[in-house]
Amino acid sequence: MSILPYALGLCMVAITVSMFLCLVRMVMGPSIVDRLLALDTLFLNATCLVVILGLYWASTSLFEGALLVAMLGFVSTAALARYFTTGHVID
Repeated sequence: MSILPYALGLCMVAITVSMFLCLVRMVMGPSIVDRLLALDTLFLNATCLVVILGLYWASTSLFEGALLVAMLGFVSTAALARYFTTGHVID
């Protein structure tokens, strides 16, 4: 009997709760910087959730999906941060 499925299930529950709390912060954030940070953390949690699901289901194709989510999160966070600081994304 392996403890890995139970540990991965516990991790999935913890990440889901963290994603819900990030969503609450993104909706009710007092400033735009808090909302942007919550969005970035939500992307990070989504990446972690996809990786853990890949481990749980023993599927290698989900790791490519996690890489795509991570790249999309990085580019969107950088673009939104630049837009909020300077008012435009491309010079």
